[in-house]
Amino acid sequence: QVQLVESGGGLVQAGGSLRVSCAASGSLYIATIMGWYRQAPGNERELVATISSGGNRNYADSVKGRFTISRDNAKNTVYLQMNSLKPEDTAVYYCHAMILGVAYWGKGTLVSASS
Repeated sequence: QVQLVESGGGLVQAGGSLRVSCAASGSLYIATIMGWYRQAPGNERELVATISSGGNRNYADSVKGRFTISRDNAKNTVYLQMNSLKPEDTAVYYCHAMILGVAYWGKGTLVSASS
């Protein structure tokens, strides 16, 4: 059974930085795509960033230049470095992975940037 286990997140002041990590366990296969989505209260879940196994990255316009996604294929782990956090970045961040055509989701981790 594949599980995505997130770590990191928390509360910082606006302008601060946080790093979240997500490890995919229970799979013998490398995830073709890994990424992060977020959902703020009252809003729909939205894409933050994705990265392919080959290193191709995709970012939401709202986080370009501030967030950096990376991954370690050997560990099936994806990271999201978040700098210059804004109050509007406050949300539950969900890890996502595509493994053999099946989508998996983590349980989410809260990131909060206070003004």
